[in-house]
Amino acid sequence: MNRMSVVVADDHPIVVMGVQEIIEREGRFKVVGTAHGPSELVRLYHAHAPQVVITDYTMPGDDTYGDGLKLIDYLRRQFPDTRILILTMQSNPLILSRLYDLGVSGVISKSGDLNEIVVALRALSRGRIYRGPGLAPAPPGDDVQARVARLSVKEYEVLRHFVSGMSGREIALLLNRSTKTVSAQKISAMRKLAVENDQALLTFCANASLFP
Repeated sequence: MNRMSVVVADDHPIVVMGVQEIIEREGRFKVVGTAHGPSELVRLYHAHAPQVVITDYTMPGDDTYGDGLKLIDYLRRQFPDTRILILTMQSNPLILSRLYDLGVSGVISKSGDLNEIVVALRALSRGRIYRGPGLAPAPPGDDVQARVARLSVKEYEVLRHFVSGMSGREIALLLNRSTKTVSAQKISAMRKLAVENDQALLTFCANASLFP
């Protein structure tokens, strides 16, 4: 039986090791490479043409391919025949919906049971899209959730990089937007979240666990 080839990418080596061990318990799948950043992941795409890639949503520190939606969009356009599973702490319904819109084949929560990866791979092997129970969007139940739900995908990505410590100029370069556009998107996001300055924004994001 031909085993389905898989590449695993995460910037935390212990996560990569754990995912690889889970996958290789299942005889029908084979890990052909592991990566700890976007550039290494792209090299493995070229080297192995894997059938499936399991990648973290957030892998910081790569100026060439970025991470998050930018990286996923690139991978889907350049390597359309490879199925992508996203492994993430991300739970924002807007982002999850956007990932499926980009063409990912499934999203798995890091906070859940990682054995779900095998269930997802089995679904992919049958040509299905995997939508697990652990990431079903919860309806907004309070003011914080309601405010977060108003953010656009582009605003959300700007905030994610801002909270990680990047400047507006660095975010603009990473996302291929003008500094003026990034600034406008950050200001718009702050209005929607009802915060008045950068410190209040950072505090809001921390308290809401917006970027775990």
